[in-house]
Amino acid sequence: MERISEALFGLIMVLTVTCSFSIGGAGETEVRQMLTGALGCNLAWGVIDAVMYWMASFSAKGHDILALRAIRMTTDPKQADRIIADAMPSQIASVISSEQFEEMRQKLNRLPAPPTPPRLSKDDWFGGVRVFLIVVLVTLPVELPFIWIHEATRALRVSNAVAVFMLFVMGYAYGYYSGRQPWRMGILMVIVGSAMVGLTIALGG
Repeated sequence: MERISEALFGLIMVLTVTCSFSIGGAGETEVRQMLTGALGCNLAWGVIDAVMYWMASFSAKGHDILALRAIRMTTDPKQADRIIADAMPSQIASVISSEQFEEMRQKLNRLPAPPTPPRLSKDDWFGGVRVFLIVVLVTLPVELPFIWIHEATRALRVSNAVAVFMLFVMGYAYGYYSGRQPWRMGILMVIVGSAMVGLTIALGG
């Protein structure tokens, strides 16, 4: 769901550039400037999203370390159970017995001491790179028509058609993974995404 949201944000970001482009009287230089701006926007958004991913991963690891320390320091089994339960989805925690909580507490106490301060793992670093690639690559199809099609008006129409299709795909995937009706979510995402792009352009974004 997070990857779908990041891809959607990147798509909306580049659409604010392409849809705000005035096609009337546009020459090759103007199209090239628009394309450069869209690519730069993509790269910047990808970098920002990757950094935010690393920050979130670092924060999550720090939170886990603090929770583990709290479990080890407390002498009240019920408080330890609450800390463990807070780290779980509520529905899963609701079906775990006190004996199972106690077993988990004992196993957590036997774990080696966590690093201080928390450190990002190799998977975390690669995760940020994947986020960057997702955000950049998912928006390239919207920009490619301006490279392959020399007529600005036709290129914009093809780009918008590709963008509408990708918004639908994002909505379909969002609906599928969230337990909603994928087709309805796909159509709704086209409507909501188009409205967000229009609002961003209207506000000078």
